[in-house]
Amino acid sequence: MSKIAINIGPISITWYSICILLGIILAGVIINKEAKLNNIPTRFVTNLIFWCVIFGILGARIYYVLFNLDYYTLYPVEIIKIWNGGLAIHGGIIAGLITLIVYCKKYGVNVLKMLDIVAPSVILAQAIGRWGNFFNKEAHGGVVSRLFLERLHLPKFIINGMHIGGNYYHPTFLYESILCLIGFFVLIGIRGLKNTKLGNTTAMYLIWYGVIRFFIESMRTDSLMLGSLKMAQIFSIFMITAGIIMFIITKIKCKNYADEVAQENEIIF
Repeated sequence: MSKIAINIGPISITWYSICILLGIILAGVIINKEAKLNNIPTRFVTNLIFWCVIFGILGARIYYVLFNLDYYTLYPVEIIKIWNGGLAIHGGIIAGLITLIVYCKKYGVNVLKMLDIVAPSVILAQAIGRWGNFFNKEAHGGVVSRLFLERLHLPKFIINGMHIGGNYYHPTFLYESILCLIGFFVLIGIRGLKNTKLGNTTAMYLIWYGVIRFFIESMRTDSLMLGSLKMAQIFSIFMITAGIIMFIITKIKCKNYADEVAQENEIIF
């Protein structure tokens, strides 16, 4: 299966890029819809998404490059070729979070409220973006038999796509994509509960994705390493811990999400 989706003269558009773009667009639509229900201006949300995406992609790439310096110091021109893969989601989460906090503080929008609006859509975008790894033949697990994949009742195109270099591999991209999709509905459900407090949805995102990634990473063969430790697992433990602490604190101190309606202030750009 080719990495290239469309060729327009000298320009090639990869499936990886399309998957990332589809995730961003769908997430943006959902975020805007929820923001309107909370009287947050569309213009503010659109600009926020734009900057979070820009800095999120930069953060994801920088994070990945830093843990592969031996390669990128030899081939520095490869740093800009993000269409070939090499975006570390944890770097994107860090950069996107910082951008959101700074932007919301600048325009007087409740940070926890905005995080709760964004969190379900972020994990949905992750579910879609993981398919880019499938087309790039990356982020897979260890060697398995074709029979193993067939017993999972996977579509043939996935089984064939997992045949790389003469071996079949665990489709860890698929495991993570499905679990992230389930997480989207879980977070939407939690946010809609009457007694959910501000920040609870975001806290559950940290816990849910932290647990998912910790176990998925144990199966992957292309992990970013910190010595003998898998960096994604270290970060996942941090996410889970931060999520639990955040959930407890927000449950005690914050108002109900449903009762916290954003002020209809004029936001000047």
